[in-house]
Amino acid sequence: MDYMNEMNVEFIKSLYDSIVEENIQLYQEEFSNTVDSNEVLDEYWSKVLNFYEDLSEERKEILMSIIKQTIIDTISNVLGIIDGSSTLNDCDLEPKLLLDNKDTENELQDTFLAYIEENHMK
Repeated sequence: MDYMNEMNVEFIKSLYDSIVEENIQLYQEEFSNTVDSNEVLDEYWSKVLNFYEDLSEERKEILMSIIKQTIIDTISNVLGIIDGSSTLNDCDLEPKLLLDNKDTENELQDTFLAYIEENHMK
């Protein structure tokens, strides 16, 4: 594996850990540690908690899987835009991400999806 690819993989692993894993943990803690949804002041969050409280344990796990996949899909889409494999509607700008001042070689999205498939698919 060349140096640039190693940097891309290191970046992807950090993205996954920092965004996917940490946010799933935060969601699980928020859902599990809120005592009573009726005491929550934010109307949206109160509705979400009411919904969650009505789910069976199996459906709660399914919901967490849906949230996790949504986070993964969002990261993948953003990386595709950054690395040039996807485009923005009505935008001619070409974003680029440099890691240690080196071009990421238009492969961030593919590297991210390969990392997910190799390490986190059941």
